[in-house]
Amino acid sequence: MKNKIGFGTAPLGNMFRDIPQDEALATVEAAWSEGVRYFDAAPFYGAGLAEERLGEVLSQKSRDEFILSTKVGRLVQEEPEQKSGLFEFGHQKKVITDYSADATKRSIEDSLRRLQTDRLDFVFIHDTSRDFYGDEWVSLFDQARRGAFTVLSQLKEEGVIKGWGLGVNTTEPIELALDMEEATPNISLSATQYTLLQHERALQRMMPRSEAQEAKIVVGGPFNSGALLGGDHFDYGEVPAEIKDRVAALNEVAERYDVSLKAAALQFSTAHPAVAAVIPGSSRPERIREDLESIGAEIPTAFWQELRERELISAEAPLPA
Repeated sequence: MKNKIGFGTAPLGNMFRDIPQDEALATVEAAWSEGVRYFDAAPFYGAGLAEERLGEVLSQKSRDEFILSTKVGRLVQEEPEQKSGLFEFGHQKKVITDYSADATKRSIEDSLRRLQTDRLDFVFIHDTSRDFYGDEWVSLFDQARRGAFTVLSQLKEEGVIKGWGLGVNTTEPIELALDMEEATPNISLSATQYTLLQHERALQRMMPRSEAQEAKIVVGGPFNSGALLGGDHFDYGEVPAEIKDRVAALNEVAERYDVSLKAAALQFSTAHPAVAAVIPGSSRPERIREDLESIGAEIPTAFWQELRERELISAEAPLPA
């Protein structure tokens, strides 16, 4: 995995905008050409669209040369459904939530077909989390514990997959799973939670548990849906005023040291020893090289020290070497 950078494919599911097919495929090709060899997908991304697009490109590559992960918990139906929200421009197909054992097996079969491959490396249980389901997340987590956890743990024991865990936008489900005595995940995808913009909760609870269990974390959403880079979304919603203020303060320091906030974000997230990879998503080919150049950019120690002094990052956070 080049410089701990992978490719998150949520944008390929037409997240926020209607992306032409040729542009989406060119983005995956650009990632490959730049040396990216870890790709993460999910049925939820455009109701199967992201997996199909990724599979169209990767099916032309040697399967032994890349690492592939996807998610379970959502089943794409052939029944049509008018979409709204994040993936309103994706496939207009109904997606149902189901974390049971049978649904997990079926989801994997469907993903293999869409991805045009015969195997997955890692599987994440998608969005058993308060941000999607409110208080109902607890009962859905329990359904996953009895279903998906058991299936994926068995697949790992049999050597069918290399690992499994949670793929969520909050830290609590990962913490809960790591505290379990049976069917413990060995790698989880934490989106938006261990970033330059927000990391306190993760540092206090999720990261120590991960290290104690020798479990790894893949960091998704390192720019918090683009808010860090001046975008219109923070964690898939509107940008709160306090986040805008924090971004402005980070920008002010970055400009004085001639540091790119994209570089700082990628290097910050990958500096923690529990982090296996960071997966910025992109739907534009030119962004891929930018990401790879950013993670290797030189950042002066004084920049990080000032962020600590101004309490813009935690004093407990490991810093890039």
